[in-house]
Amino acid sequence: MTRIHALGHYQPEQVLTNDDLATMVDTNDAWIRQRTGIATRRIAREESVADLATAAAGKALAGAGLAPEEIGLVVVATCSARDRVPSIAARVAGELGIPSAVAYDLNNGCAGFTTALAAADHSVRAGAARHALVIGAEKMSDVTDWTDRASCVLLGDGAGAAVIGPDEAAGGPDGIGPVVWGSDPSRRDVVRLQGEWQPKFGQEGQSVFRWATTELAPIAREACERAGLTPAELGGIVFHQANLRIVESLARQLRAPQAVLAADVVDSGNTSAASVPLALAKLVERREVPAGAPVLLFAFGGGLSWAGQVVRCP
Repeated sequence: MTRIHALGHYQPEQVLTNDDLATMVDTNDAWIRQRTGIATRRIAREESVADLATAAAGKALAGAGLAPEEIGLVVVATCSARDRVPSIAARVAGELGIPSAVAYDLNNGCAGFTTALAAADHSVRAGAARHALVIGAEKMSDVTDWTDRASCVLLGDGAGAAVIGPDEAAGGPDGIGPVVWGSDPSRRDVVRLQGEWQPKFGQEGQSVFRWATTELAPIAREACERAGLTPAELGGIVFHQANLRIVESLARQLRAPQAVLAADVVDSGNTSAASVPLALAKLVERREVPAGAPVLLFAFGGGLSWAGQVVRCP
């Protein structure tokens, strides 16, 4: 059995408001809020993806009470890193003094963190590592087309991290449930980050909205079933923070009246692979979900891909 031992999150200081965006493109606060629910987002200037990832990971490592040498695996989920080699994970390991862990990056778009969490969970269960550091980190401002009002209002920067490892408690529920994951490559191009040297984010927003709100709730429900729960038993729900309208639509369809619904998208915008760990870490930090309560994590995005699991709140 495995569990999340600790979480950490980090966001840059600069806040970009809807009114700020209105000075850059033809938009306004009411238009953005009505269509996306977003009020603000954070923008990194000098900080890199590796800087964001390291800051969040350092907090998670400290919270877990582990020494760097106890981490055997570092996985960073990101789609916005400019550097390819060394990996962002290797940079994080170096900055935190983790001496000999396996370190790699994983790109599954906005579903990256929940995919990476599952991969790390499988590695721990198989005995390949005793403890793993799993990070979602994005600097989406680097890949934003600031002339496109449909997409530039959505994106923000940040990072979230989790330390996972064995669950020593006997007889309790599993701390990280079975993953439900997959993709629909026939619609792989509706969310894009393409270009050889300076790729820019683009998407077919209405196609993504219809797909997310009409096809994903049954898959999210399956993640609960695989964990041996009904949605009504959930203490919290953290969907990918793509758009508040999508998040709220999925929550209504899931029918989990007791669950606290993460809505970090309002303050942070869409931070792609960072959105789920960022929102989860904030829920835990504010103690909005009690320790041990089941929380559904479910992310979706480019590919079109999805991945989700039920975890026990640390």
